[in-house]
Amino acid sequence: MAMLMDVSAIVSLINIGVLAVLLAVYGRIYKNTRASFTLGLMFFAAMLGLHNAIAVYAYFAMAPLYADALLPYFLGVHVAELAGISALLKVTVRPF
Repeated sequence: MAMLMDVSAIVSLINIGVLAVLLAVYGRIYKNTRASFTLGLMFFAAMLGLHNAIAVYAYFAMAPLYADALLPYFLGVHVAELAGISALLKVTVRPF
């Protein structure tokens, strides 16, 4: 089951990377438009990035405290988050 924790941490790191790209794209959009909505998107992406950074830290710092039965759910949450932010990146960079 420790492998599931490692996979969750890897998916969280990928989430951080995708969110960093989103932040960069939103920053460029904000620079060009000064739209306050874009600031909200930047805050959203930053908070999700912080959530993932804390999750990765927690996986390594508190690994013995997690019950093995929880690990598949943690992985599911991070994979679902990756799917969501990947879709957000896709429509942000290349709208329909």
